[in-house]
Amino acid sequence: MPSSPQKTITIHTDGACLGNPGPGGYGAVLDYQGTRRELSGGFRLTTNNRMELLAVIVALEALNEPCQVTVHSDSKYVVDAVEQGWARRWKANGWKRNKKEAAINPDLWERLLQLTEKHAVTFRWVRGHAGNIENERCDRLAVEAANGRDLEVDSVYESSTTYGRVQMV
Repeated sequence: MPSSPQKTITIHTDGACLGNPGPGGYGAVLDYQGTRRELSGGFRLTTNNRMELLAVIVALEALNEPCQVTVHSDSKYVVDAVEQGWARRWKANGWKRNKKEAAINPDLWERLLQLTEKHAVTFRWVRGHAGNIENERCDRLAVEAANGRDLEVDSVYESSTTYGRVQMV
């Protein structure tokens, strides 16, 4: 973690999936001293959790220098996995949740954990679809992206699925 980040950034994120799996999208709103930047993107076949993760990753990757960041997400999966140290344990255990279960989405967790080393990141859970203006905006961005044309290929997800079921390799 950086010793003295210079800028304080607030990030709101959300992911959406039309079916699960199905077409998906992410949305993020970054705020630095009142200056906003909105980011979004869509994929033709993915999951809601991959989009929740990707929203945070893309937002953090958009920062040009180490920052003090507060991420607001309605995904308990993302917030708890980082704040409670689960993702780091999964990584330390060779991307295993326990002796029998592989961790899901290790490609994205690896990217996110690297970004939490670059930036001083705190995660805050917000209730989704409860009138939080920024969360609602991120939801709209994510849904619009999922409904878009020429959606990107989530190559890691698509290469790990056969007939709609994730292979555990």
